[in-house]
Amino acid sequence: MGFFQRFRRMIKSNLNEMISKAEDPEKMLDQVIVDMNRQMIESKKSVAGAIADEKKLERQLNQTIAAAREWEEKAKLAVRAGKDDLAKEALLRKQEYMGEAAQYREQLEGQHDSVEKLKQSLRQLQQKIDEAQRKRNLLIARAKRAKAQQKMQETIKGINQNSAFEAFDRLSEKVDRMEAENEAYEELDAPVKDDLERQFEALEDGRGTSADLLLEDLKQRMKHEEPS
Repeated sequence: MGFFQRFRRMIKSNLNEMISKAEDPEKMLDQVIVDMNRQMIESKKSVAGAIADEKKLERQLNQTIAAAREWEEKAKLAVRAGKDDLAKEALLRKQEYMGEAAQYREQLEGQHDSVEKLKQSLRQLQQKIDEAQRKRNLLIARAKRAKAQQKMQETIKGINQNSAFEAFDRLSEKVDRMEAENEAYEELDAPVKDDLERQFEALEDGRGTSADLLLEDLKQRMKHEEPS
C-alpha cells in the first residue's frame, strides 16, 4: 500500500472517530485541518526524500558515464602508443562502466516516474486541504444543523404520542361539556314568561306581519304615486 493511501486511510479513520465523539463541530473541523496540515508536512518530507534519491541516482549516472569516457580516452592513448593489449583492457573497463550507467539510467527513470506521481498526489492533497479550509464554515453549519435535527428526532421518540393525543381529546371533551353546562345555566336563569305574555307577543308579531296590513299599505302608497 502506497504512502498516500495509508495517509488517506488514517485521516478517514481519525475523522470518523472524531465525528462520533465530537460535541463541538467547529473545534472538530479545526482539529481535522490541523492534523491534515501536519500530515501534509510529513508528506512533503517523504516527497523531498524521493527527490533527493532521484538526484543522487542522476549524479551517480553522470559520474559513471564520465568514468566510461575517461577509460575510452585511455584506450585511445594506448592505441597511439602502440599498446593494443592495454587499449583492450581500457575498453573492457569502459564497458563495465557503461553497463553500470545503463542500470543507473533505468533506476533513474523509475525513480523519476515515482517522484512525479508523488508530486501529483501531493498537489491533490494540498487542494483537498485548501478546499476543506474554504468550506470550513459551511461544514460547521451543516454539522450544527444535523446535530439539531438529531436532537429533535430523539425528542420526538421520547414522547408517547398516543398518550398525548388521548389527553388532548379528553381536554376537548371537557371544554365541550363546560360550554354545554354554561348554556344550560343561562337557559335556566332566563325569566319565565307567563302564558298571557306569550299570547300578546304572538298577537303583536302576527299584527306586524299580517298579509292584509301589508296589502293595505301597498295600496295606500300606490294612491299617492298615481298622477292627480
